[in-house]
Parts: sequence; structure tokens; C-alpha cells
Amino acid sequence: MNWQALSLSLQVTAIATIVILIVGLTLGLLLARANFKGKIFLDTLITLPLVLPPSVVGYFLLVSIGNSNPMIRWMDLHILFTWQSAVIASSVVGMPLMVQSTRAALLSVNTNLENAARTLGSTEIGVFCRVTLPLAKKGIIAGLILGSARALGEFGATLMVAGSIPGRTQTMPLAIYDAIQMREFDAVNQMVLVMTSLAFLALWIIRRFESSA
Repeated sequence: MNWQALSLSLQVTAIATIVILIVGLTLGLLLARANFKGKIFLDTLITLPLVLPPSVVGYFLLVSIGNSNPMIRWMDLHILFTWQSAVIASSVVGMPLMVQSTRAALLSVNTNLENAARTLGSTEIGVFCRVTLPLAKKGIIAGLILGSARALGEFGATLMVAGSIPGRTQTMPLAIYDAIQMREFDAVNQMVLVMTSLAFLALWIIRRFESSA
């Protein structure tokens, strides 16, 4: 069992989950409630990582956060082949699940209830926090858990931008791949069991949450 890889995977996933929550909730709200030019383009762009091959997503990230990006070069940032680049890759692939689930949940909220709160003098922030968010919370939480689980299992894009450096950037999916190449099947079985258990737990929590009153 590769405990370093498990620890790094949990670290990367925890930070990616925070990013997915903040950015995904903002984008989901924007797509659900705002009308603007380019809305369909933005929605399509956000969803692309779900259908693109991981190698293509990884290539776009290489271009975006590598030295080929003038801004990255000007700021003298060295993001590639660090655990931070693994966070970026995990966030990008997990984000569409959060955004689409959040968008659907927000669209299902009865706007009459929101309008009633406004007539009673509630501010827009108050309406969102006291009415919209509680009514949409199941979909938002489900999207967050799905996005987090997807971030935990990210492999292809992470391999391209972070590599598989033991103790530095090697997450569990990468460690499983390397162990298979080295024919260390006992370690593979242990790591596969852990990853499957975590994924099953995430899906079980979502189903329990959705079925609760």
C-alpha cells in the first residue's frame, strides 16, 4: 500500500473540493440566473472536460499553466510538475459535475418563494442564503460530492501536468498505474480496494442524502 500516494491524493482532493465549491457554485448560479451574450459558449466550455480525452485536457492545461503562457512566464511561476498542478487538473475535471448539478438545482427552485421574500424586505443576499440555498442544497451537495470523487480519481490530465513523482506528485491513480507496470499486484489490489471503497462511499452518501426528507 502506497500511503504517500494516498495522503497526497486526499490533500489534492481536499483543496480541489474547495476550489470546485467556490468556483462551481458561482458558475452554476451565473448560468442558472443570468442572461448574457456567450452564455451557451461558457456552458459548453465548462462541460468540455467531461467529453474530451484526458490527454487533450492535459494538453490545454500544459499550455495554460506552462511557460508557453506569456503571463506565467512574466510572473515567473513554476506550476508544472508540482502538487499544485495536480490540484488544478483535478479541479478542472471535477468542476463540470458541480456546475451542472448546481445549475439544475437552482433552476428547480420556485421563484415565487424568492419573490415573496423580496416583498417582505429581504435583500438579494438574504433571499439567496435563506430561501434559494436551502431549497437547492441537495443538488449542490450532490454535485460537490460527485465533483470531489471525480477529482480524487483524476489520472490522465494529472499525469501530463504533474507527472508521477513519488512523494511529490504521485497520486493514488498514478501509483496504481506505476505498480501495474512494475507487476506489484499485491499493492495494486490494496490501492484499487481503497479507491473503490472511497468512490462507493461518495455515491452511497449522495443516494442517502437524496432519499432523506
